[in-house]
Amino acid sequence: MERGVDVVVLGAGPVGQNVADRAKAGGLDVVVVEHELVGGECSYWACIPSKTLLRSAAALRAARRVPGAAEAVTGALDVEAVLRRRDEWVNGWNDSGEAGWLARAGIGLERGHGRLDGPRRVVVERTDGTQATLVARHAVVVSTGSDPVLPAIDGLAEAEPWTNRDATGVKRPPARLAIIGGGVVAAEMATAFAGFGTEVTVIARSRLLGRYEPFAGEAVEAGLRRLGAAVRLGAQPTRVERTPAGNVVITLDDDSTVTADEVLVATGRKPRTDTLGLETVGLEPGAWLEVDDTLLVPDADGDGDWLYATGDVNHRALLTHQGKYQGRAAGDVIAARANGGSVDASPWGVHVATADHHAVPQVVFADPEVVSVGLSQAAAEEAGRDIRIADVPMQSASGAGILADGYEGRARLVIDAERGVVIGATFVGQDVQELLHAATIAIVGEVPVDRLWHAVPSFPTMSEVWLRLLENLGRPEAVA
Repeated sequence: MERGVDVVVLGAGPVGQNVADRAKAGGLDVVVVEHELVGGECSYWACIPSKTLLRSAAALRAARRVPGAAEAVTGALDVEAVLRRRDEWVNGWNDSGEAGWLARAGIGLERGHGRLDGPRRVVVERTDGTQATLVARHAVVVSTGSDPVLPAIDGLAEAEPWTNRDATGVKRPPARLAIIGGGVVAAEMATAFAGFGTEVTVIARSRLLGRYEPFAGEAVEAGLRRLGAAVRLGAQPTRVERTPAGNVVITLDDDSTVTADEVLVATGRKPRTDTLGLETVGLEPGAWLEVDDTLLVPDADGDGDWLYATGDVNHRALLTHQGKYQGRAAGDVIAARANGGSVDASPWGVHVATADHHAVPQVVFADPEVVSVGLSQAAAEEAGRDIRIADVPMQSASGAGILADGYEGRARLVIDAERGVVIGATFVGQDVQELLHAATIAIVGEVPVDRLWHAVPSFPTMSEVWLRLLENLGRPEAVA
């Protein structure tokens, strides 16, 4: 069966859904192709389940840091209740609600594996064994996400390691868990399982959270150790073996070993593009798809501009919120081009994905939390920027001490000294996540630092740290 459609979207995760929604709102006929669950990785195996697994223990620790509440906390974490709440949030891994939204929005759904079969053509191997061919009049959008990377460690594949899906979908936490990797997934899952009472060992080649400010990784490392986790930095696994008893033995490059019940691999992601038929349009299977700011893949074969890539597959920012932002941009662009309109950066019309270059907000839900947006000090220096740094302890904000006894944390702003604007921000501490958007707005809006003096933070709140950061820089006229 072959039929024409305006837009075909490969992947029904949050990114693909946003593409489809905006293209549909622009008057186009849209079909989404999905071979797993509508809602994608974030909804069922990443963002949503991981944060629900983390939240209960974080709330318990927060209560114990406040006298009065601490005395009221008399029990231990109910792990089974945490897992039940996780199951509710992922709807028991049932996507009927998400699929229903597509139907109500008038967006078509093909369940099966979609692959390109030449320009504008998508062949769908349906889950019922039949086949369909969709011919896109305007665009095909690849929103298929990414998969975990399995490093080339002797015996690792045979040891049947966990990936993020195994960790977030756990039915019974193991007594011992080893984690290979030092990035966000490693830090968050180490925090979650340590909160469950699991004996956690983190094995990382260098410091934790290597792309963040060094003090962020150091704080998370200290936090994990406080939770009872072991952190092995500068360590490289050379062999992994699953014993007849079911244990996992990891041999490190110093010949020491780590024994656990399960091993989680969190060493990066690769694009889910190896079986999409990219070779039929002159592209490399398994490769990241490079795009311009309209999310167009300019090198695809065919008549005109028709192939787009949004979310993880374009390797711009492997974060759900950035992917959704790209999805909205791509859907608007496709509709505008299909209707003969222009594409520009108007805030009230079609927008393109410029935020990916300089204003990507990120949250690490560890203990303490780490949030950042824009450039770190090292990244700014590497880019040759003339910068000034403002550093203050988070507890300098009056709200921090009210939030928790013994509050510890740190805040940093990276300032472009020539232009007098914020180009980077990092906050570390309990409950700092809600400070992030103000920093994002300051960077995106290029708000001059001398104007930030007039954005008065309320007393006594955590936001008072902004005043302390400005005081650290000095008088307004001394900043630029």
